[in-house]
Amino acid sequence: MTLPEQDILAARILIVDDQEANVRLLERLLGEAGYTGVTSTMDPLQVCALHRKNDYDLILLDLQMPGMDGFQVMAALRAGAADSYLPVIVLTAQPGHKLRALQAGAKDFISKPFDLLEVKTRIHNMLEVRLLYRRLEAHNLLLEQTVQLRTAELRESEARYRSLTELASDWYWEQDENGSFTRVSGPVLEMLGIRVDALLGESAADSAPDSGWNEVERATMRAIIAARQPFLDFTFNRVNADGSQQQYRVSGEPMFSSSCRFIGYRGIGVEVTPRPQAGR
Repeated sequence: MTLPEQDILAARILIVDDQEANVRLLERLLGEAGYTGVTSTMDPLQVCALHRKNDYDLILLDLQMPGMDGFQVMAALRAGAADSYLPVIVLTAQPGHKLRALQAGAKDFISKPFDLLEVKTRIHNMLEVRLLYRRLEAHNLLLEQTVQLRTAELRESEARYRSLTELASDWYWEQDENGSFTRVSGPVLEMLGIRVDALLGESAADSAPDSGWNEVERATMRAIIAARQPFLDFTFNRVNADGSQQQYRVSGEPMFSSSCRFIGYRGIGVEVTPRPQAGR
């Protein structure tokens, strides 16, 4: 990923140095290089407030200043920052301060007296990295928000699907990968006293010959489920103890996780027993 040069030149830069000559030199150098967002201060006590207000992409910070030196400024910036990243290049004439400054959180250093080519190169490189980092942060935030939105939409869609299937059928059901029912809804089941696991042939306790269910149909359904196959309007027939007959249609589909692992079945069922005609 690369940045357009105009984005780098439009970066927000703060110069902090108690020596006016150094401030003017850096302002002129950056202005001639095409940077348009350069501001400065000779008061280190103002740096934190200015950074909170303007959120600078880069701070050029002198280390040796009266009242508050550069190390103290970095400590204050770090204490008030939302993250631990300090967009700071330190300006120093003391070689022994370079390592300490990097350990304090500075990202680079520029030696005094200034080598103008070095100044421009280090500033440009630092800004390119910083702006790329910010763009990546924004992209990740957008991606996270998109995932959250899609997840919410999926949950809403699934809720609508369940609601519609429950309205359009006598019951809605879900099984886990072990065949145990995790969700069953529909008042018809309770009214008729019918167990869904018996209907689908998954309960040994309800598979006795006198249960009234067609054993051939039950065996066929067990084979379909074992093969992880979808089924549509599969017909079950039942003969009750009084000789009356009931007929049901069940539809279902296997469910898989995002990693293609089987996690169960879900489906709907409806009773289609013909109603006796009036007068018969």
